[in-house]
Amino acid sequence: MQNIENVENGGVLDGLRESIARLTETGELHTTAIQGLALFRRTEPTEPITGVYEPSVCLVAQGAKRVMLGDDTFVYDAHHYLITSVHLPTVVQIIEASPEKPYLGLRLMLDLREISQLMVDSNLPQPRVQQSSRGMATGEITLPLLTAFQRLIDLLESQQDIPILAPIIQREITYRLLVGDQGERLRQIASAGSQSHQIARVIDWLKNNFTQPLSIDELAAQASMSSSTFHHHFRSMTALSPLQYQKQLRLQEARRLMLAERLDAANAAFQVGYESPSQFSREYNRMFGAPPLRDITNLRQRAS
Repeated sequence: MQNIENVENGGVLDGLRESIARLTETGELHTTAIQGLALFRRTEPTEPITGVYEPSVCLVAQGAKRVMLGDDTFVYDAHHYLITSVHLPTVVQIIEASPEKPYLGLRLMLDLREISQLMVDSNLPQPRVQQSSRGMATGEITLPLLTAFQRLIDLLESQQDIPILAPIIQREITYRLLVGDQGERLRQIASAGSQSHQIARVIDWLKNNFTQPLSIDELAAQASMSSSTFHHHFRSMTALSPLQYQKQLRLQEARRLMLAERLDAANAAFQVGYESPSQFSREYNRMFGAPPLRDITNLRQRAS
């Protein structure tokens, strides 16, 4: 039976690969007409770059990608998906890609409220009580999950069907994830009142307020936990302390401001919440491997 499923997986994977290749012929990123679905192509491996992974499921039809979260490393390819249940600052690198066999992937955003509602509608069992675990994991791709994604992408050829059929297929994909080998993790995050759910709410607040001064006691109160318990569960889920998490969000946004909006280092530092330009420069250098001006110059030269 396993051999038969492997053969079927390969056939569906070939179709998925062809669809993504066709739809990304004109560029590296294709934002589709289906809300939350994006397709990607790269023709060569990349340097490690920083970024924030949002709640999503990511599949690779060809090639492979490595994601580093704190000291943890996740590699996903044509046989494994990556699931992210909260916003997480990461370092990302495409490790398998070539002009002959480009990296081909997709990302579908996840909505924790919809996941929670689906758990209720499907009468799925509540997750077992457990310590907060990482908000990121890889899982094994199954044939039902692959075929659901193929049907979702097929809708891009008949866009009049998207408003009606896309939500149904997306709901099926969410269901497949909930009953798959990482379903327990998703249920923990989506279960109102669970420690993971409380931490996820604080992470969401931090993502939108990272320029504000950080108070562990206030964040712990938001999560209805003691400061020590909150700190433990936050690090367990994100592989970072709350201060490290805030710092990475600040530095990534400052880099974007300097690169895309051409702010100087001092103004970018001020906008993301730093009061000391020298501290900003030190921490920026530590994270990106070069002082702000040199790093932005290098990035612009590479882009041109």
